[in-house]
Amino acid sequence: MPRGTQIYKPLLLSSSMESYETLLAKAYENVKVIKKCSERFEIPAAVGQIEGKTTVITNIAAIAVSLRRPIEHIGRFLQKELAVPGRIANERLILNSRLSASKVNEKIAAYTKEFVLCNECGKPDTELVVEKGYKFKHCLACGAKSPVRAAL
Repeated sequence: MPRGTQIYKPLLLSSSMESYETLLAKAYENVKVIKKCSERFEIPAAVGQIEGKTTVITNIAAIAVSLRRPIEHIGRFLQKELAVPGRIANERLILNSRLSASKVNEKIAAYTKEFVLCNECGKPDTELVVEKGYKFKHCLACGAKSPVRAAL
């Protein structure tokens, strides 16, 4: 036999040793199963109430923090898209019309798509920047820039 070579003998399992499949099954029993989530970002739902002829969205501040946009910008967008006058008072958005929650949530989703989510990578890590009089959505994740409508 040449120098430096060894003969490997197969390891035989004794009666006290468990098979690989049995050990693997035991390991999977102890592993914590984590649900897979396709996105780390969820569009927050509007919570509010109807008071007479007005709709009050009470969590507009939480929505603004989650989307990382100013409350005033979201409020102006919702007023324009819903064709309803309104105002912001005490971190609540008061809209002068009776609106369903589904309609408001639909418009918040539209706002998120247009002003928050990146058009290239789809991530919410964006900021609004103004260059030469034009508004852009600048993605901090991939660096893409895409124009957004300026009139709000």
